[in-house]
Amino acid sequence: MLKWRTSIPWSMVVGRTALGPAIAFIAAEFAHPELWLGLMIAAGFFSDIYDGILARRWGTESNALRTYDSVADTIFYFGILAAIIARERPVLAARIDLIAALLALEVTRWLFDWIKFRRMASYHSYASKFWGILLAAAAIALLCFHAAFWLVTVAIVWGILCDLEGLAMSILLPEWKRDVRNLKRAWILRKQIISTAAHRED
Repeated sequence: MLKWRTSIPWSMVVGRTALGPAIAFIAAEFAHPELWLGLMIAAGFFSDIYDGILARRWGTESNALRTYDSVADTIFYFGILAAIIARERPVLAARIDLIAALLALEVTRWLFDWIKFRRMASYHSYASKFWGILLAAAAIALLCFHAAFWLVTVAIVWGILCDLEGLAMSILLPEWKRDVRNLKRAWILRKQIISTAAHRED
């Protein structure tokens, strides 16, 4: 019983990892892949939602699963980015400054978290969850219907705000913590950690 409860969330994460390169390949190699791209993006989006829900419900969540979930998200959405570059390059070119800022913040966060915690952050904040919704909606609108260019801008700007929030959380927290839903919660955890450390010294 426990084995399949562990296997299903992991399979969803691994599947989402594979979808990223597959989306990029199909977008680059096929003339009219709109239906397939829409289905694959939707599948990846729903797996991102339900892998964590199922793991928590079944009591099979782990630090390894949370960390790899973040890696899978990165690979999946980079696959979508590659697909957009292949099929809708002018849309990205018009927003190159925002995209450069977003990518720079992503790299800055990875480096900072690795230097400070020796691992990737796994906050799964409310803002990042909403960002996933925006990214999926913008990607489907753009790649499948060639519309809603404004939604691409909104998704990129929201991603920048998410990265700034995540970086602020990492700066605030004295030690690695998982599932920190917002900046207010990070501040509360910081005070708790510092207070606990002070009591131990006394």
